[in-house]
Amino acid sequence: QKVSVEVLEHLEQLALVDFRDLEGVERLQKAIQFADQLHEVNTDGVEPMDSVLEDRWCLYLREDDVTEGSCTKELLENARETVEEYFVAPPGNIPLVKLEEQKTYLQGS
Repeated sequence: QKVSVEVLEHLEQLALVDFRDLEGVERLQKAIQFADQLHEVNTDGVEPMDSVLEDRWCLYLREDDVTEGSCTKELLENARETVEEYFVAPPGNIPLVKLEEQKTYLQGS
């Protein structure tokens, strides 16, 4: 199943994943083929589950006991960069190629 340039661009923006090369496009196509197999499963008459544990109606949480004091300083020492006692994450946005460049990648697949 071929992936259109528009769908590819939309997925890149949603997932912040770069599909610029042929390998990335092929991996996406294989994932779609794998997911399409779910349409072949007959689910008529099957009640949806809200838990993988069929015999439990309620999942209970454990008691959350605090065993250590404040360790904020020690944890922040592990960070590469901090601002006002917060971890600074690397930038999430990736530079996306223009539609014309994406078409050349898709034509090769």
